[in-house]
Amino acid sequence: MQVAIFGKSFGDIFYENCNQLFDYLHKKKTRIFIFKPFYDFLLKNVEIEPEVAGFFSSAEELPRVDMLFSIGGDGTFLEAVTFVRDSGIPIVGINSGRLGFLADISRDELPAALEEIEQGRYKVKELSLLQVTSPVDLIGDFNFALNEFAVHKQDSSSMITIHTYLDDEYLNSYWADGLIVSTPTGSTAYSLSVGGPIMHPASQGIIITPIAPHNLTVRPLVVPDNMELTLKVEGRGGKFLASLDSRSVVVEEGTELRIKKAGFPIRIVERTDQSFYSTLRNKLMWGADRRN
Repeated sequence: MQVAIFGKSFGDIFYENCNQLFDYLHKKKTRIFIFKPFYDFLLKNVEIEPEVAGFFSSAEELPRVDMLFSIGGDGTFLEAVTFVRDSGIPIVGINSGRLGFLADISRDELPAALEEIEQGRYKVKELSLLQVTSPVDLIGDFNFALNEFAVHKQDSSSMITIHTYLDDEYLNSYWADGLIVSTPTGSTAYSLSVGGPIMHPASQGIIITPIAPHNLTVRPLVVPDNMELTLKVEGRGGKFLASLDSRSVVVEEGTELRIKKAGFPIRIVERTDQSFYSTLRNKLMWGADRRN
């Protein structure tokens, strides 16, 4: 078995678990390819020196492996997506902290999860992405987002106006601090924090959620994911921020942005006893009552 390991820095609470992970992989004679900056972090801070078959520092250097382990939180998982891209390599999200929807294997679950993966007792789920195109180069050569694409005002200036079209038919001009275009996966992320709906990851839809709209009757809208959105932004500042997941860039007003469902999915590894509903209960504490 060949795996890639991607990660960033993490706290000492995960040091022992990190040792467990590499000890298990070595015991199973797994060929390991590791993100070079993460390897350097392990040497310096965790004081472990994993036996590796090679390194990678970019998407082009990522070898063909059976799966990629993302060690960190959801932000690290989203960055791992920019390495995997359309390769079809499944991602295993290992949470080195406390809360994660994408990095959903907790520290306590790690030993059992590794055994299940080694024995092939897991599910592979496909998640849709958004693709963003514009006349200017926005964010490098990977203009895709797993959670959301958002536009928002650049600073504390006045609100911006986002003229929005669906399949070139005018929908609305949102006068707001910004607008979030989210996948079902991203419905529990930024969109949720500003009042957007929760969608099942298998739902075939796109969520349009305004950020602090001036008109309170303007509510989140779910549209079919076979539709293409066009955004044209204007405001007093002359510029605005556009972001794909955690990657942001300053854009000139009037720039036309087109958003649609990407032509390929991201594949993630999920434990057989894990479901979207159990994740909602555990991560959002549904049904919890502090009186009991």
